[in-house]
Amino acid sequence: MSGTIAKPDRLTCASSRAARELNLRRGEFDLAVNLGLIRTLPDEGGGGRRVARAEIDRLRAEDGFPDALRERVATAGTNEGAKLMDVTPTRFTSLARFGLLVPVRFYLNRYRTVVWLYLAEELRQFATEERNARLLTGRTPAEVREGLKAGLDRRPRNWRGRHIGFLLRQAGDDPWAHAAAVACLLDPADVAEVVEDPYERAHLNRCRPRLPAHGAPGSPAADRAQELMTASEPDEVAWFRADLAHAMEAARRQQPAPRPAPEPALQQVPAPTSAPEPVTTPAENPPAPPDHTPSHGLLGRLRRRGRRPAGRP
Repeated sequence: MSGTIAKPDRLTCASSRAARELNLRRGEFDLAVNLGLIRTLPDEGGGGRRVARAEIDRLRAEDGFPDALRERVATAGTNEGAKLMDVTPTRFTSLARFGLLVPVRFYLNRYRTVVWLYLAEELRQFATEERNARLLTGRTPAEVREGLKAGLDRRPRNWRGRHIGFLLRQAGDDPWAHAAAVACLLDPADVAEVVEDPYERAHLNRCRPRLPAHGAPGSPAADRAQELMTASEPDEVAWFRADLAHAMEAARRQQPAPRPAPEPALQQVPAPTSAPEPVTTPAENPPAPPDHTPSHGLLGRLRRRGRRPAGRP
C-alpha cells in the first residue's frame, strides 16, 4: 500500500529547483511568484514555498516556453525604460517620481544608491495608451513640475503598495498571515501600539513573510532598504494600522495566539508553630529525694530526739 503513494518531495520541489526547471533566474522566479504567474504551496516543514510538479508541467507546456514566461517578468531600469517608452531618462524619472510609473523591485548598488526596476511589459503598455501621449512629449505638465519642485517621490510608497498586494496574495484566507504581511511593512512601534499583547506579537513574528534582503543584517545597505520598505507617510501608516487591527480581530476569532501553559498552583503548607510547653499537675510532680545529710552535732541530736516513740519521756 505504501509503495503506491508518492512521496511529498516527488509531488513538489523547492523554489530553487523549480526555477532551474523553468529556465528562470532566481529573481525572475520570485517575481513570477509575486505576480501570480507561478502558483506555490507552503512548506509544512517551514522551509519556504514549494512548487507542485503539476504546476511546472503546466508552465512548460505553454506556447513559447520559456521565452514567453521570461518576457512577462522582464524588468527595466531608468535608462532602458526610457528607451522602451521613447523618452529621455530625465522625463522617465519625473514620471516615476510623480507616481505614474510603479516600480516592481529595487536594489542598492555599491554606492548605496537605490535603483528602481519596472516591468518592461507595463512600460510598453503605458507608452501605447493615447491618454498618456501628453506626458511623453512636449512640455512636462504643470502638476508634475510642481510636485517635483516640492520634493515629491512616490516610488517607495508605490513599491510598498504593490508589494503588500504580493504578500496578501500569498497569505490567502489565513488572517494571521494577512496580519503578519501588513505588520512587516509597519514600524515595530506602530505594531506594538496596535497589537499590545506580547504573545500575539510573537505569533505575528513567526508568521512574518520574508522581505527582499539587501546586504548583511545591520549594514548600511540593509538599514536603507528597511527604511524604504517601512510605511512612512501619515495617511499610509494610518491605512496599514487600520488594516492590521481589522486582520487581528479576524485572527483572534479564528484562532487565538498560543500562550504558555499556566504553572500549577503550589499547595499552601501551614507555617510550623512552636510546641506548647507541657503543663504539669501536682500528681505529676515527682517525690522529693530523701535527705542524706549526715546526722552529727546538735542538729543530729535534735532530729534523733524528734524520732523517739510517743509516750517516752
